[in-house]
Amino acid sequence: MRAVIQRVLEASVEIEGRTVSRIGTGLLVLLGVEDGDTPDDVAWLSGKVAKMRIFSDPEGKMNQSVTEAGGEIIVVSQFTLHASTKKGNRPSFLKSAVPAISEPLYEQFCAALKRETAKPVGRGIFGADMKVALVNDGPVTILIDSRA
Repeated sequence: MRAVIQRVLEASVEIEGRTVSRIGTGLLVLLGVEDGDTPDDVAWLSGKVAKMRIFSDPEGKMNQSVTEAGGEIIVVSQFTLHASTKKGNRPSFLKSAVPAISEPLYEQFCAALKRETAKPVGRGIFGADMKVALVNDGPVTILIDSRA
């Protein structure tokens, strides 16, 4: 399971011209589920995202988690995070889990983040064509992989 987490000043998800999620300061999490991922990956990765100290403390050091900073979270499913680009110029998505596996794990991840942070978690809509907007803060963008 792979996540790209971006510290944002604001982020939103729009589907067919309608905003389905919007946050202010917090994290935009792009989540890719790989074939073979399990609830253990969900537990590890959600804990890591919730506790990652990438927000500034009063002294200006990256020393606070999203919860400690009072931030919000949006999670967007993104199967393209597991693209293989080694051969040719067209990405292969064979490592990405099929929707029957990835959608329940995506839902479990969002629920686990909600438990970890004790706050609602914004979402996109699984499998939808989404327009994701963000103002990256820093910029701070971190890739986390449960298998790396």
